[in-house]
Amino acid sequence: MWWKEAVIYELYVDKFAGNFPGLADKLDYLKDLGVNCLHILPHYPSPMVDDGYDVSDYKGVRPELGTLDDFKKFTEHAHALGIKIIVDLVLNHASTMHPLFIEASNKESDAKKIFLWSKTGTEFHDAINCFSKAKPKNWIWHSVSGEYYFSTFYPEQADFNWKNQKVFDFFLDVIDFWVGMGADGFRIDAASHIAKKEGTNCKGLPEAHEILMKLRARVDKNYLGVILLAEVHDSIIKMKEYFNKGAECHLAYNFYLNEKIFLSFVRNDQAIFYEALKECAKIPSNSAWANFLRNHDDISLVGLSPSESKEVMDGLDFQSKYRFESYIAMRLATIFNGDKDQIVKAFRMLFEADGAKIIYYGDEIGMENVDIEAGIDTRRGVRGKFDWELANKEINDPSSLFSCVKSIIKEHAPGK
Repeated sequence: MWWKEAVIYELYVDKFAGNFPGLADKLDYLKDLGVNCLHILPHYPSPMVDDGYDVSDYKGVRPELGTLDDFKKFTEHAHALGIKIIVDLVLNHASTMHPLFIEASNKESDAKKIFLWSKTGTEFHDAINCFSKAKPKNWIWHSVSGEYYFSTFYPEQADFNWKNQKVFDFFLDVIDFWVGMGADGFRIDAASHIAKKEGTNCKGLPEAHEILMKLRARVDKNYLGVILLAEVHDSIIKMKEYFNKGAECHLAYNFYLNEKIFLSFVRNDQAIFYEALKECAKIPSNSAWANFLRNHDDISLVGLSPSESKEVMDGLDFQSKYRFESYIAMRLATIFNGDKDQIVKAFRMLFEADGAKIIYYGDEIGMENVDIEAGIDTRRGVRGKFDWELANKEINDPSSLFSCVKSIIKEHAPGK
């Protein structure tokens, strides 16, 4: 089970290396750091309303990143170096520019039932509106079809109707395709939102677990060693449900531990972290947490009480500069104001946790938030271009943050 102790490096291809040929050339940097798996953030063709999470072609590569052949050569080179590849799989929604959605806009098309439509826009009244600042409600009027379509996130992202077997078959085909191209795993974006049911908030429903278990069964049957990583923002008890006695997802992001790490820093009380480690125990033996400090999104604090959440947000973002929806989007070095010792302390805590470890690109060299224009999605402040000039300085300095992180990874390598 290579994934149980993987050191995963999360990156945008263009931000880190320009394109897939460029990324292949940079693999030695990652190998030297101690990385043995890459999570490639969305590489698909997309209008880029949501930085690639609005997919318009699930079997393609954005032209600026290269070609399918470039992707294939990249995965072959990575595998030769002992590095696995995880790609994003956006199950909840597609871009409204996806050919299937355009076809579904025709009332007479068989594709219509692949998405969620309504004549009144009143169904699923209690569903969570994740991007409430981008749209007043989840139902979006579509003038061509003369109906509303359902959207949990940005208005340009139309939710799939997972009650339709054709959606399941569509994504099985997508999985088959990318495994054939060299993918070793799939990050399931917005895993808790994929099923919808009247009278609920449409999050974490039993139907969502059923879908994921069916996907797991198919993957385990056909592809030895290929894994599913669930993105689920919820309480520790509910997140554990996505392992489902080892029958659902192989890995799940440990948002609970992430939140407790930051609470422990704000209160200067490391006991909070160690208590959280105990709470994270007792999961199936064929499952593992994917532990992380930062990623491409905001810092989700849903597992904390409202007062704890406010305490963390005010403690880390005292100027309220980095707020996104209900939370904050900050890089590690911005959180700690460039304090190397604090960043190293955070990395040490990360590597004490059982399970896979995720490093967000640039955190190992102390990259900070980039400035963005007012009104822009603040998460883009943590998605700047990788600073290779800084990286080269860090590599050649034995006392640098990079060198410290590299040592921590080496200390916790399997067999140590």
